[in-house]
Amino acid sequence: MTLEEKVQQIGDTAKGVPRIGLPKYEWWSEALHGVSNVGQQGSKASFFDDVVPGATSFPMVILTAASFNETLWKTIGQVVSTEARAMHNVGHAGLSFWSPNINVVRDPRWGRALETPGEDPFVVGRYAANYVRGLQDVEGTENVTDLNSRPLKVAACCKHYAAYDVDNWLGVVRETFDARVREQDMIETFVKPFEMCVKEGDVTSVMCSYNRINGIPACADRRLLKDTIRGEWDLHGYIVSDCDSIEVMRDRHKWLNDDAEDAVSQALKAGLDLDCGSFYSDYGANAVTQGKVREADIDEALRNLYFVLMRLGFFDGSPKFDNLSKDHICSQDHINLAIEAAREGIVLLKNENQTLPLDSQKIKTIAVVGPHANATDAMIGNYAGVPCRFTAPIDGFQQYGKVTYATGCQGVVCKNDTMIYPAVRAALNADATVIVAGLDLSIEAESLDREDLLLPGYQTELINQVATRSRGPVILVIMSAGGVDITFAKNHPNISAILWAGYPGEEGGHGIADVVFGAYNPGGRLPLTWHKNEYVDMLPMTSMPLRPIYSLGYPGRTYKFFNGSTVYPFGYGLSYTTFNYSLAATKRSLDIKLNKYQHCRQINYTDAAFQPSCAGVLIDDLESCDNQNVEFSVEVKNTGERDGSETILIYWSPPSEIRDAQIKELVAFNKVFVQAGHSAKVKFNLNACKSLRYVDYKGYSLLASGRHTIAVGDNILSFPFSINYEVSE
Repeated sequence: MTLEEKVQQIGDTAKGVPRIGLPKYEWWSEALHGVSNVGQQGSKASFFDDVVPGATSFPMVILTAASFNETLWKTIGQVVSTEARAMHNVGHAGLSFWSPNINVVRDPRWGRALETPGEDPFVVGRYAANYVRGLQDVEGTENVTDLNSRPLKVAACCKHYAAYDVDNWLGVVRETFDARVREQDMIETFVKPFEMCVKEGDVTSVMCSYNRINGIPACADRRLLKDTIRGEWDLHGYIVSDCDSIEVMRDRHKWLNDDAEDAVSQALKAGLDLDCGSFYSDYGANAVTQGKVREADIDEALRNLYFVLMRLGFFDGSPKFDNLSKDHICSQDHINLAIEAAREGIVLLKNENQTLPLDSQKIKTIAVVGPHANATDAMIGNYAGVPCRFTAPIDGFQQYGKVTYATGCQGVVCKNDTMIYPAVRAALNADATVIVAGLDLSIEAESLDREDLLLPGYQTELINQVATRSRGPVILVIMSAGGVDITFAKNHPNISAILWAGYPGEEGGHGIADVVFGAYNPGGRLPLTWHKNEYVDMLPMTSMPLRPIYSLGYPGRTYKFFNGSTVYPFGYGLSYTTFNYSLAATKRSLDIKLNKYQHCRQINYTDAAFQPSCAGVLIDDLESCDNQNVEFSVEVKNTGERDGSETILIYWSPPSEIRDAQIKELVAFNKVFVQAGHSAKVKFNLNACKSLRYVDYKGYSLLASGRHTIAVGDNILSFPFSINYEVSE
């Protein structure tokens, strides 16, 4: 290719080179929770029409994450990639999908929480690895040694790297925001899921974000891109910008007062292979002729891109997937999986006097009221395509009784109370009332952060009036991504039960009704903390540190660093049955011998007088991390009368004497199904260097000596675990 031809291939719409038979290719497609039709205007790779009218739309990621079911996460990825390949075979989809979104929800106001797996970096990373494996892996080739030639079903992309979680808050926008981040937080929180996505998921692409990080645009930071993603983590694929990020560098960040060619050269040298936009194509050749970047840098980007297309079979075909057709899109099996995903994610927050599940033999009439009672589009959130079909809440409940429907509000914003009385009247005449309320994309979305954590408009008034006058039990269902301060409902004596249903996908109504009437026993857990509304008045969204800033009165962020009261904590969720735990630990300490060349590191302690002879050692300096394990087993017994699934959450707390350490940190989880009256035993084997890693304020990853704590759930059970160092003379 000539230089001019080369630069036409490093934008998201690769023009191709007819002269040598190189076809064009559109890189941008989305598959966040199903094949989407979001993409480049005028050249969409994925689209729907009479040939392919729709694809399965699963719940938004925040609800799927609440299942804590890694098998489900991977299976959804497999189904989405099957439908994508089938659409590709009939010319309706590309092969590269810029999903999933794996940014950690640092602040409860963030508008894009619906797209992510929540606030815990480990959960986000495990979701990323599983969903990516589901999208990409070709059966039988998962363990190919040459990862640059490993076949791909489709190509996934983990985004947005890094420290991106401010969209548009009180006039602060992502295109100009400079995230001032400590190295400690970068390693612990912001980049950890991306490292897991690359190392454990073998993702083929990482997307850099709009924002600056400590003054440098993410897409122009060589240390973040080339040195870390491609160097330390060994990415086998390409790095892509969020759309028009290079233009944003020049026009919004005004980075180094660069002109277009300068911005292009900065990005290429940093390791950015693909520009979602036109800056590379428009200014790349000029940047080379002006001596600002080498043509060899463009060649390297092209190699990274075309390796991926070759692995996808773009040039030679993929016979393994040739049989996939329209019959493999929106199949009944796929729709059933969408129902199952909705059921598994739903979280039971309140269930006074075991009101739920309702008995369909006794409850014959159901009032289904509220702004989401007849939800359709709201259930599939954003980055959605056209679903196979919708089952709205009112449709789901019609399987169980006669439904009376009243919206109670004019939309989610609920600007007045004029429609409340018909909802009250419906509740007065029904055996049971289900209020379906919450948020939607007009409240929380990309480019739209929240200013408070309350229900919009008159929704609270609607809920209170209906609950006060309802004839039968009242069940409140909240659709949202971020937490909502529903303390009033939690404490309301007439609201017997509360469910959180996220944005539950095309079959959301089916899933909600099945849980309410007991066809499914809920087992979801909250993937983020539900704060009280007063939390947002304590600190600005733009304050990036996760640890408390005592001098400013700022509280900590996420369950790891916030110790105040909440509406519902991270990991909370009830069941229709009860579980008892027992724990057996085979080993309670690690004794590690150090040679005379291994260096002990100092750690800041709350008490300066407390200073062990060897406080900690750099994990990179330890010779035998593979053998440093914490082994134990947890037995879960279902002591209730219903079969059910239980999520075992395993937390680690570092020695309490360490200053500014996390309160606790999730290091493992496992979801098990246990029949009533039966038990299940789960073994855990935690690698100390990974699971007990403490990151100090300098950004060093240490294995600290002293008394650590391993806890099951919210301190249901715990045991101490000691790490001791013996230094050779």
